[in-house]
Amino acid sequence: MKIVVLGAGIIGIATAWYLLDEGHEVVVVDRQPDAALETSFANGAQISVSFCEPWANAGAPFKVAKWLLRDDSPLLFRPRLDPNQWRWGLAFLMQCTTAAFERNVEELVQLGRYSHESLKELVGRTGIEYDRLERGILHFFSSQADFDNGAAGAEIMRRHGVDRRVLGRDEVLKIEPALATFGHRIFGGTFTPSDESGDAKVFTQKLARLCAERGALFLYEQDILGLQRAGDGVEAVQIAHTRSGERKALKADAFVAAMGSYTPELVRPLGEFLNIYPAKGYSATLRLKKPEAASVVSLLDDTRKIAISRLGDHIRIAGTAELSGFDLNLASATAKVRCAALVRRYEELFPGVADASEPNYWTGLRPSTPNNIPVIGRSKKARNLWINAGHGTLGWTHGAGSGRALAELMAGRRPNMGFGFYGQV
Repeated sequence: MKIVVLGAGIIGIATAWYLLDEGHEVVVVDRQPDAALETSFANGAQISVSFCEPWANAGAPFKVAKWLLRDDSPLLFRPRLDPNQWRWGLAFLMQCTTAAFERNVEELVQLGRYSHESLKELVGRTGIEYDRLERGILHFFSSQADFDNGAAGAEIMRRHGVDRRVLGRDEVLKIEPALATFGHRIFGGTFTPSDESGDAKVFTQKLARLCAERGALFLYEQDILGLQRAGDGVEAVQIAHTRSGERKALKADAFVAAMGSYTPELVRPLGEFLNIYPAKGYSATLRLKKPEAASVVSLLDDTRKIAISRLGDHIRIAGTAELSGFDLNLASATAKVRCAALVRRYEELFPGVADASEPNYWTGLRPSTPNNIPVIGRSKKARNLWINAGHGTLGWTHGAGSGRALAELMAGRRPNMGFGFYGQV
């Protein structure tokens, strides 16, 4: 079949790769001049299969209410006159039960394992290099109460077969000696040795090049205007060049919507309503002045809810979530506060290790569902339209497996994992 993949982030490119494996003719369309220039560009860099808890849990409503008035809070909710935001928020609250949390964790773990296996196989097959570090992920706590909660969370994850180890302060510092300066303020941590880190943008762009070498056609700098229905399916996608404005209808046998936070808007005219809302995240990428003193293990700082990952001679600090629509402004007062907080915290943890004079701030929209379960499967409204979106903060973690799973579904096979695929009975 001829299949058009809409979106060239990690999800879209992974989908294209596995569709090529199935023998299809593949066309990838994106509005940017290259792959991975939006949500996949500068994320937290973690492959966090074992740190995949959904945001929605029994304690989440209290925390969100406590953070409402703080511009530097880990999760910031800015109420808007937007029915989609309120619909998402109400659905999120309905997921804030222990039963829902356990159910959602199980699905995320299943998808994560499947995806990690797929990624390792793909890397072994292609030899792609992307500042990969297989050192695990270390989550450290700066208060006894947070450590106690972290240990309880680790026990929940172990029930789902996750190897998350509870560590005392000395064990934390043994795994990552670079934390020694901050060590007196660490009460303990948890560690998942099977997790890893790497640059999602570099990986995705290299995989896109390999897709092109295998025959995939890439149409960059093309705005995706809408889907053209024919009968019970989609006949074409309307696109326009971002600079010249030249429009055309791109026809195919099947279409994959992998446009992150913009996917719901694309499919809504077909009567498809996806509860995916953008969560604005931030990152800072700093050049290391003292590489020998920088962390190597990928870190999670529980106090600030940020991820810290080593990418060669740079360090990536990423985190926070802001539910404020499609705003990508880095110059607003709120954005400046949140960006500065990332660098300030890194300086607290690792004083003088990185060059904070050029922080390379970035912001992106994480396409989030209320339960953090992505939408992977066939459209309910068009027989030849498939959806791969809503991965939230776990797009890099779940990218390879989501692409492989969708290609299998499109071939009429059910992927070998316990996951509730969209449109499946």
